[in-house]
Amino acid sequence: MIPRFAQFPKALAERTRRVTLAGVPAIIAHPDWATPAPTVIWMHGRTVSKEIDPGRYLRWIRAGIAAVALDLPGHGERFDAKLQHPDRVLDVVERMLGEIDHVIDALAAPEFERVVDLERLGVGGMSAGGMVTLRRLCEGHDFVAAAVEGTTGWLERLFGDEAPSRGPWNVAEKSEQLARLDPVRHLAGMRPVPMLLLSTTTDRMVPYDAVTGYLDAVRAHYAARGADPGLIRHRAWANTGAPDEHAGFGRFGNDAKNEQTAFLQEVFRLPGRGERAG
Repeated sequence: MIPRFAQFPKALAERTRRVTLAGVPAIIAHPDWATPAPTVIWMHGRTVSKEIDPGRYLRWIRAGIAAVALDLPGHGERFDAKLQHPDRVLDVVERMLGEIDHVIDALAAPEFERVVDLERLGVGGMSAGGMVTLRRLCEGHDFVAAAVEGTTGWLERLFGDEAPSRGPWNVAEKSEQLARLDPVRHLAGMRPVPMLLLSTTTDRMVPYDAVTGYLDAVRAHYAARGADPGLIRHRAWANTGAPDEHAGFGRFGNDAKNEQTAFLQEVFRLPGRGERAG
C-alpha cells in the first residue's frame, strides 16, 4: 500500500490510485476500474492535501462516482509553506485555475478513457478549492455539475479594500489580481449548471453574507440566462463545532457528505445506492 493511503479505509485504498495529471499530483478513486464512471474533479482547501476526508471519496465510489482529487499548488506532494499562508490564497487560486484544463486533457489519455466518463464531469472543492471552482465556471466549460463548500464566489467581500473585516485574510495591494479572480465579476460568461453550495452561518473564515450575496448574484444571472435559479441549491448549518466553523461541518459532517453525494447521484442520474461511510 502507498504510505499516503495508510489511513484510508481498506475499501477505499483498494480502489484508489496515485497519479500525476499534467504535472499535478492526484489520486483517483474509482468504483470498479473497469467501466466509465461519472467523475468529479475535487480540490481541497488551504493547508491540507488531496488525501483529506476519505469518507467523501468512499461515499462517491459506493454511489458509482469517481473522484479525481488534486493537490493545490504548494500543498500535499508539492508542499511550499509560503503558499499555505493566508495572504497567498489568491496566488494559489490563480495557479490552480490555470491547471484544471490541463488536468482534464490528461484524463482523456487512453489509460483513463475506459474508466473516466468525460461526458459526465463535475467539479468542486472546499474553501480555496471552491473559489477555484466558482471562477472556472465563469469561462466556457463542459462540466455538468458543481459542488462546493465553505466558500464563496464574492471574493471582494473577503479581500477587497471595502471589506468590513478580512478576518485572517490579508491580500493588500492585489486589487488587479482580485479583479481577475472574483467570480461575481465574471458571471456573464457562466453557463448555468446544477450547483450545490454547503456552508455554515457561523463560519469565521468566510462570512455568511459573502455566501448569500454570491448566491443572490448567481441566481439572478441564471434567471437572466433563462435558467431555473432552483438549479442552485444551498444548505447551511450553525455552530457545527468544526475548526473556525469552517472546515468539515463538525457534528454535521455526516449530513453534509450524504447531501453532497445525493446531489451528485441525482445530477449524474445514478440510482440512490450510496452507503453511509465514516
